[in-house]
Amino acid sequence: MTDQKTITLRDAQPSDAATILHFITELAIYEKEPDAVKTDEQAILKTLFSEGATAHSLICFEGDTPIGFAVYFYNYSTWLGKNGLYLEDLYVSPDSRGNGAGKLIMQHLARQAIAKDCGRFEWVVLDWNQPAIDFYNSMGAEPQNEWIIYRLTGQALINFAEK
Repeated sequence: MTDQKTITLRDAQPSDAATILHFITELAIYEKEPDAVKTDEQAILKTLFSEGATAHSLICFEGDTPIGFAVYFYNYSTWLGKNGLYLEDLYVSPDSRGNGAGKLIMQHLARQAIAKDCGRFEWVVLDWNQPAIDFYNSMGAEPQNEWIIYRLTGQALINFAEK
């Protein structure tokens, strides 16, 4: 008989900054963008834990071991006249996938969205990430294929802002 450890969640704390950075780095590697991570522990402390921070994080544990995280924030739907909960990142370490951690995180955030009277719970997924797509479909989530994401970043953002 195997000793199965309990999967738990808690709100991230400032002392989790290094763990969050570790998971962000693992996620970037998984998403085939290992050099894309430009943040550090100080930026995580500032953006997730300082007064006025608008993003929030959860840490998922198997026993006492951190195995995943989520970062989310609230947005607004003008059509609904309600806030929405936007999941920026969800990551579970490869060795812990399939144990219910991702589902626990998503259900926790869904309950939080309901408790905060959000009209939506949204996120994006890379089109090649079939395991994630299958997982989201199994929850009853529906892809929004008619929308195209646009982004200004780096020098393009600076150039446009200065015009």
